Amino acid sequence: MMKPIAIATALVMATMTNVQASELKLIAGGSLAGLFKQLGPQFEKASGHTLSIHFDSTPNIDAVVVPADVFRDAAAKSHLAEPAVKVAHVGYGIIVRAGAPKPDLSTPDAFKKVLLAASSVASVPASAAGAYIAKVYERLGVAEEMKAKTKVQALPTTIAPAVASGEAELGIFLTNVFNAPGIELAGAFPADLQQELSFTAAVSADTKEAEAAKALIDFLRTPDAASAIKAAGMIPG
Repeated sequence: MMKPIAIATALVMATMTNVQASELKLIAGGSLAGLFKQLGPQFEKASGHTLSIHFDSTPNIDAVVVPADVFRDAAAKSHLAEPAVKVAHVGYGIIVRAGAPKPDLSTPDAFKKVLLAASSVASVPASAAGAYIAKVYERLGVAEEMKAKTKVQALPTTIAPAVASGEAELGIFLTNVFNAPGIELAGAFPADLQQELSFTAAVSADTKEAEAAKALIDFLRTPDAASAIKAAGMIPG
């Protein structure tokens, strides 16, 4: 007898295979690169659709999986159809080079001391996560000091290698991107400073591939997708 989870996944996949195969253009948050490296081929195999994933802006998109903050922007939201679906969420943390002492991050004061003592910090300021980190710096009164210490990275996936190579002493970002060799998670932000970033999926209001885009979003809610989200260091939903 099939287990309930297997039945649910099979039903969704059966529905997807009844949709004519299409090429989907998806915008995804840069922090989701690792997740979609695994989920993309799974979706293509299950649905027959081809998934073209972009981690920056691109014309004529069919769907998005982006930070929930995007949906607070009226101009951006006007290009997306309802309903929006919550896919995953994840918190913030700090990494150090493998073997380095792990700093005390238990309280905001201890966290502040760690930031001020660090010689350099790798992060991606030009991102939704980077914007929240900047607010934390401002709250702690270290915004100017951290501007001078920050080793700006183009992509979230380059933060861990920067720390592993010694380019930066610390890495600060969403914890799901910290999966490269040569680094260790020092810890999460203290509770008073922690905030989870949610990623939300939606179909483009202008897409000509609405059924295929909806199939992708349905797939992201299957038990198999939830397992992949957990394996990527995130929490489903």
